[in-house]
Formats: sequence, structure tokens, C-alpha cells
Amino acid sequence: MSLNWKEINLILEELELTGFQIQKAVQTAFDVLCLKLYCKGKGKNLLIALTSGACRLHETFSVIPKRDRPLRFAEFLNSRVVNGWIEEAVQLEDNRIVRLTVKNKDERLFFYLRLWSNAANAIVTDTDGRVLDAMRRLPKRGEITGGFYQPETTEMKSASKHYDVRELDGQGSFNEKIDRFYAEQGGAFSLEALQEQAKKTFESKMNRLAASLERLAEKEADFANAERFKQYGDIILANIAAVHVGDTWLEADNFYTGERIRIALDPRISPQAQSERYYTQARKAKSGLADLRAELAAGKEELSRLEATLSSLLVESNPLVLRNKLQTNNRPSGISVQTAREDQKRPGISFRRGDWLLIVGRDAKENDALLRHYVKGGDLWLHVRDFAGSYVFIKQRKGKSYPLDILLDAGALAVFYSKGRSNAEADLFYTPVKFLRRVKDGPKGLVIPTHEKNLHVKLDKDRLKELENCRVEK
Repeated sequence: MSLNWKEINLILEELELTGFQIQKAVQTAFDVLCLKLYCKGKGKNLLIALTSGACRLHETFSVIPKRDRPLRFAEFLNSRVVNGWIEEAVQLEDNRIVRLTVKNKDERLFFYLRLWSNAANAIVTDTDGRVLDAMRRLPKRGEITGGFYQPETTEMKSASKHYDVRELDGQGSFNEKIDRFYAEQGGAFSLEALQEQAKKTFESKMNRLAASLERLAEKEADFANAERFKQYGDIILANIAAVHVGDTWLEADNFYTGERIRIALDPRISPQAQSERYYTQARKAKSGLADLRAELAAGKEELSRLEATLSSLLVESNPLVLRNKLQTNNRPSGISVQTAREDQKRPGISFRRGDWLLIVGRDAKENDALLRHYVKGGDLWLHVRDFAGSYVFIKQRKGKSYPLDILLDAGALAVFYSKGRSNAEADLFYTPVKFLRRVKDGPKGLVIPTHEKNLHVKLDKDRLKELENCRVEK
């Protein structure tokens, strides 16, 4: 539950923010901000949460987690608002809009906090109402740099419902009580709810990964037949006088085991070619077995990492830290300005899964542009077999092998953006970009892969939903 206007007034009365200096702004998540305040030997941490269903501001007594890379709005505040002094902190009538008037050197700014559950925002303007920046950029509302925001004349509506200050258990001020309340049972922002979210997210990942490992183990058993194929080739050569073009079977003694066996033959090829085919199968099975075992080892390592991460999340007692860690595990901790600009220019659609970048070319033109200008030899290329569809690329990370879970993410995107989507599963091949060869005078974007490996992917709604949440917006 978000704070009502009476509770906001009580919190502001207790805080007495006038005269405090803003010494630092920390954005712990995309919708959570903390201002470090100081006045006359006393410090406070002012928490501002724009979380749907838990919009609020109050003093927090929890440790404020730091991000590896600061988020955009925090960087703006640290450049324009930090070191300023709060001249006034007031709620505009009963509208749940708080205005902080901040004097920084010769500049006076208005810092608005709109604590509406479905339209929350933090906006900094000059005294004329010109927007300098907003935590959530909303062009339709004019809440972007250069827009105009002046709630005193545009958003003043009296509340029609009757509200009371909640009676909360425990000792201390209302700020202290409300801080404990949201940490313990504050809806989606509470520690319990965040722990349940962590369980659901990670157990879903682990279940999918475990299923993939089972399928790989089944393929491992099939590929273990490399020695049998080699034996077939030897037996055909040993009995070559008894094999003729047109034969479909060879019945002979297996001099390796002493058993009588039947070996399937292709009636269209010679006995020598028949034995060579079995030798080729043996080599491929042996090579594929090594790759499969490497994937199995990587998958098991990833499963152990997920289990360890989940265990560490479940013992975390600070909801701010837990929420920060959950977001870090689903998207990058921060994107540099340069990277953001690259995302704007790159064709196709992109997904950031943790530290990995996945790029999808949706048609021949985008596939060709990505191949020519945006991917390198070490990046991984995936494409669905037997169906027209997108090229999917996984950008290489220096010194890192491709995790099985990321490979399955890319495979899911390749199936989803192909003509085979209706089948809900498909076979794919993948290989580094350096092993792709363009077709001379062929259609735009057409390539022939070499050194390719095989992957079978079944579409998973939960995986696709998680990927959609990681899509890079342009």
C-alpha cells in the first residue's frame, strides 16, 4: 500500500527537512532513490520509492546498497542537485505531490516527488517549470528534458476519499514504523515478497536448465556409439567381397564381440563408400561427444552457480539490497552512454541477459547489416534448420565461454522469430561468425556455415517472458 496524503504530511513534519544539505544521491534501482542528507552534525537517509503499490518517502535506517555503475537520474542529481540546501519541503495540498525547493549556489530548483501508484515520478525543474530531467521520462506528459511541469496549476485535485494515518505496531516515530512496515510486509517491496520472487525466478531457471541437462545426457548416450560405427566400417571392409551395390543389409560375424550382427547398407553406394560413411559417423559422434560433455559440464557449473546465488539471496535481510540484487541478475547493473548510443544505432532487436548481449536480425536486410558491421568473428551465430527465419548473434565476452542458459535463450529467440514458431520447437545449428561463408551472387544475407554444432530447442513461455523484460529499448 502506498502512503496516503495524511501519512506524507506526518512524515514531512517528523523529518523537518528545511536546512538540510543534499550530500549524495544513490539510485539503488530504477524506481528507488535515496538522498543522503546532513544538517548540524546529523545525517539522514531519505528513501524515495516509486514502486507501484508502495510509493512513499521516509527516512530509512537500512544500509543503502551501491550499484556498480550509477543510473542516469542519480548521475543528473549528483551533478545539479547535490550540495544544494533544502529551503522548503511541502506536500501540495492533499495530492501526494511533494515539492522540495533546493538552493544550489546561485540556482534554485524544484524537486517534485509524485507519489501516485500508477503514475509515480520524480521530476526536477527550474523555477519556471522547465523540466531539467525526470526519473521516468514520459514524453506524453511532457516529463522529459525541455518539457514543462507545474503541478500547482495542472494537477491539483482534492482527494474525495477519507484517509487516516495507519496504526502500526512497534516503538519509535512514524518514519521508523513505516520503514519497518515496508521491509516486513510492504507488498511487492517487502522482504518476504522479494524472497518469493527470488525463489520463483531462480527455481524456474534451474528447472529449465535441469531439463536441458537431461536432454543433453540422452544425446550423450547416443553419441557414445562412436566405437560401434567404427566397428561397422571395419566389418564391411573385412567382408567387402560379399557386399554389392544394391544390398540393404550385411549379415556377418562381429570379430570384436564374436556375435552375429546385421549392418544396414545404402543400396545406392559402393562397399568402400559404405565403410567410409560409417567411419565419418564415428568421427562426428566422437567429436560431438566431446562438445556435449563440455556443454554438460558448463551446464552443471551454471546450475551450481544459480543454486548458490539463490541461497545468498534468501539469507539477505535488507529488502533494498535484495531488490537490487534481483534486478542485477535480470539486467545489466548499468549501461554506459556509449553502449546506449550503440543500442540506438544497431539494426534488429537486442536483449541484455545479465552481462550477455543477444542480437536478432528480423529480415534479410537486418541480417546482412549485422554481419557486415556489427558482429565479429568470435561472436556466435544461430539459425533454425529447415525454416526461414532470423539470424541470432551472441556477442562474445573476452575470456568467457558461452553458458548453456544463454545458448538456450538465443535458441529460443531463433525459433520464435522463424517460420517454425508454430511448431513450438526446432533444430538449430550454431557456429562462430568466422566460420560463415557468403554465397557468391546469392541473396542478401545468405551464408553457408561450417564447423557448425546442433541444438534442439523447445519454446518456453517463461523464458520468452524473461527475455522480453530484458529487451533493449530504442
